[in-house]
Amino acid sequence: MPHVSETRIPELPAVAPVVLAGRIAPVDERERMSAIAKTPLDGPWRVTRTGLAGDQQADQKNHGGPEKAVHHYPFDHYAAWKAQIGEHALLGAPGAFGENLSTTGWTESNVHIGDIVRFGSAVLQVSQGRQPCWKLNARFSRRDMSMLTQMSGRTGWYYRVIEEGEANPGDELRLVERMHETWPLSRLITLLYRDTRRYDELAKMAEIAELAAGWRALATRRIEKHAVEDWAPRLLGEV
Repeated sequence: MPHVSETRIPELPAVAPVVLAGRIAPVDERERMSAIAKTPLDGPWRVTRTGLAGDQQADQKNHGGPEKAVHHYPFDHYAAWKAQIGEHALLGAPGAFGENLSTTGWTESNVHIGDIVRFGSAVLQVSQGRQPCWKLNARFSRRDMSMLTQMSGRTGWYYRVIEEGEANPGDELRLVERMHETWPLSRLITLLYRDTRRYDELAKMAEIAELAAGWRALATRRIEKHAVEDWAPRLLGEV
């Protein structure tokens, strides 16, 4: 495990998050199941290798698991969403995007892949960005919400848990080590969804050891095939 120091990195201020969890329930008229609807969870909070105790994931293949144990979404983005899609009941409070952690001040521009973060006695590491899926369409009752999220770059990100632990109300998320100074999440997101055929950059992406294996494999496949994968099944939930 990387050495975890307590060095403060000024670019990313310590901040106390809102902590949220959800229960599996039908998400659309087809009664497909999801726990994307998150609500605030009273502390203390136990953070395990597979996520936040008390949280659920209906689709263990594509959500949750060690590389996507905890989902963080910036509350900073809610104002931009209101400007883009108009007022929406879900945008009044954290939890609209299925996040476990909600903060202001941390975004895809200043959070980097591999960042090591302490929350109480738990130690987390940024493992990948979020690939939006059709469940956002169901959540917002908009067929294009997953695509809008993807192309906006306002996706949020996931942590792996490298030390399980417990956090209490008032505990702050603190960045304690930065592994990749030149790899903010925004650079990765741009490669995946906008500059999709930058094979030189994709090759560099595939070499980042701290990046989740699935994302490294995605970069490698694009290089090998010289083609972008089909996004429709993920974004629309249709085969």
